[in-house]
Amino acid sequence: MPSPPWKLETGLASVLDRWLADRVVKSCLAADRALAPTEGRFAPIPEDLAPGLVAALRSRNIRSIYSHQREAVDAARRGRHVVVSTPTASGKSLCFHLPVLDALAKDPESTALYLYPTKALSRDQEAGIRELARDAGLSVPAVVYDGDTPGDARRAARERTAVVMTNPDMLHAGILPHHASWSRMFARLKYVVIDELHTYRGVFGSHVAHVLARLCRVAAFHGSRPTFICATATIGNPREHAARLLGVSSEEVELCDQSGAPRGGRHVLLYNPPVVNAELGIRGSYLKAAVRLTADLLRARVPTIVFGPSRNSVEIMLKYLRDALAAELPEDAIMAYRGGYLPDTRRKIERGLREGEILGVVATNALELGIDVGDLDAVVCASYPGTVAGTWQRFGRAGRRNKLSAAILVTASHSIDQYLASNPEFLLDGAIEEARIDPSNTEIVIQHLKCAAFELPFVEREPYATLQAEESGEALRFLAHHGVLHEQSGRFHWATDKYPANHVSLRSVGWDNTVIIDRENGKTLAELDWRATPTMLHEQAIYQHDGEQYQVEELDYDNHKAYVKKVVPDYFTTALTNRKVTPLDASTETKLYGGAGVLGEVSVVEKVVGFKKIKFFTHENAGYGDVRLPDIQMHTTSFWWRVPAGVCLEAGVGRAGALDGLRGILRALETVATIALMCEPRDIGQAIEDGALAGEVGGTGSEFDPTLFLFDNVPGGVGLAARIHEQAPVLLVSVRALLSRCACEHGCPLCVGAVDGLPPIPAAAKAAGVDLALAGSRKRSSMRVLERLMRGDG
Repeated sequence: MPSPPWKLETGLASVLDRWLADRVVKSCLAADRALAPTEGRFAPIPEDLAPGLVAALRSRNIRSIYSHQREAVDAARRGRHVVVSTPTASGKSLCFHLPVLDALAKDPESTALYLYPTKALSRDQEAGIRELARDAGLSVPAVVYDGDTPGDARRAARERTAVVMTNPDMLHAGILPHHASWSRMFARLKYVVIDELHTYRGVFGSHVAHVLARLCRVAAFHGSRPTFICATATIGNPREHAARLLGVSSEEVELCDQSGAPRGGRHVLLYNPPVVNAELGIRGSYLKAAVRLTADLLRARVPTIVFGPSRNSVEIMLKYLRDALAAELPEDAIMAYRGGYLPDTRRKIERGLREGEILGVVATNALELGIDVGDLDAVVCASYPGTVAGTWQRFGRAGRRNKLSAAILVTASHSIDQYLASNPEFLLDGAIEEARIDPSNTEIVIQHLKCAAFELPFVEREPYATLQAEESGEALRFLAHHGVLHEQSGRFHWATDKYPANHVSLRSVGWDNTVIIDRENGKTLAELDWRATPTMLHEQAIYQHDGEQYQVEELDYDNHKAYVKKVVPDYFTTALTNRKVTPLDASTETKLYGGAGVLGEVSVVEKVVGFKKIKFFTHENAGYGDVRLPDIQMHTTSFWWRVPAGVCLEAGVGRAGALDGLRGILRALETVATIALMCEPRDIGQAIEDGALAGEVGGTGSEFDPTLFLFDNVPGGVGLAARIHEQAPVLLVSVRALLSRCACEHGCPLCVGAVDGLPPIPAAAKAAGVDLALAGSRKRSSMRVLERLMRGDG
């Protein structure tokens, strides 16, 4: 018998059953896969572990630990570097807390340093280690040392604390240059814990590798050789990545990647909203679809987290959910969590999640990392996050307590999302991406060599990081020749009054946040990073915060302040932006197949040109507005490939097909370049410009002069473009091999990028000499254009 209509069915199983019985929902499911639960594998607690720690574990009803935890604890206590690569919620924290606290129990003078990529995560783990130490009867002072730490706590961290928790930026600029003040910690440094290892990728990861090299150099000076314990979400190359980051061989790193943690059953669904415009291939709003599914879960009292792609989308979904469930749930049972919220607000939300006071949370990737959010049974991702690893990292936030869980990806109308809807095996069965870094990047090496010399003088032929003795000597003499170092009796001393760490940004973002002030009461409402200010805080923008709307009345751009007033509009705003790449100077030009490969300086200008007003709920366009703000300009180095229009058109795919083919070539070139240079896609910017319109240096002057740009996405550059220019012929051969090898027909995320369906073939195409077999296929157009260019002028 069906349940009476007034009976509220609760629990995840009832929601899943209802969805799968609903014809409309079922017709939108691109994939429905049930992952079976797995049994746990356990090992006894080490007999020689400190008695207080054993008692603390037993007080938590832990009589044995997971097999991977035992492997990690044993390896770390033997002095082996360790990397633990197991799924979210597999108990990675105990893998490093146990050896650290065991060492401190047996030698109270020992110290440990914890590195976390974000402030929020370090605060979360601070509470965890303090509770475990207290339960073990240990008086272990643990202090978070970051930009929010008050002065008296900073002094305590330097003088009395056994466990210091910080981030790479603070270690780089606030601790290592002042290591003499931290001599107590460095002299007895037993362990260095690096959590969320997978976040240290690309240029940022390459910088962090040098910070760790400097850390080891300073520790050795003070008489210690710490053991590193690393923890990471699942990536394709955990041992190799850890080894490169630590500057050791892979054989020196113990890998623990066989999780012993039990896992409940998981339902993975790919929900593709129904088509609302068949001619244009437009589907229903993925935000509204995510809200509908989440509302079903929350009505059934299923603790749920919803991930949105942006801050604005998070606030929109929060408003929609609160409106939809206003009669059923209190407002504070559904909260948002994103960058920009003040620290006290974030910690209150984290506490509410852990204690079960909050039933649903809508978040950006700020909650992707391992912050403890308590019992969650469902995850809804509104659009694909961009990587397979990132998607499974989000999925892992639910089912943390060995219960049935659900993971739902709601696909957008974007090309890559629609590719996943058509090819769900790419996500469900595809390989997890590898993390790549390149500590040997010359620009980065020189920057950190200066920092290391400031911290401690170098002796002749002293190896450093990736530099062997001979290379290190040459680099030091180069710096001495330029007056940065002073050589005396075989030692190289810092010779200028500059503070080098202040001029080296690990994350390439060095601007102040903009403070958002409520004009009615003068209180600080939130803060926003400088890069997001023009798009979210321009005058007349609707700034959304905790489900409420504020209109920006004044933006004091120079002083980083925005003044807002609470309003109740029926619309939100979204900024219209434009990016332009303009060559400034060509330093090197070489013939590159059918065109010219150029290395030089470029100006990358991003500008907010206006904004749209979008109606809540219907998402109709309600009008436009102008924005008058200074351009955001970045000077950097770039490689560009100038392609003759005539050669492109000879490919026989028409002008539009040739341009689409070039877009595919550029996408594939970026892919092979990131692999060859061991960086991340975010480190390289790309653009296609008409060289004639852009005033391109050395252009042909023709009407149609396409130019492909790959530039360092860092002010001033870090040498990536120069290496792309140097390796361009080989990289283009790799592009051709990639396109030939890829099994897709029209294009996919692995080669030229996913495409938005096949456009209609113009009636005049045949008369214009366009090969109809190629029309509408980006991959085939890319292959035809590339083959023609690689044949050269002949």
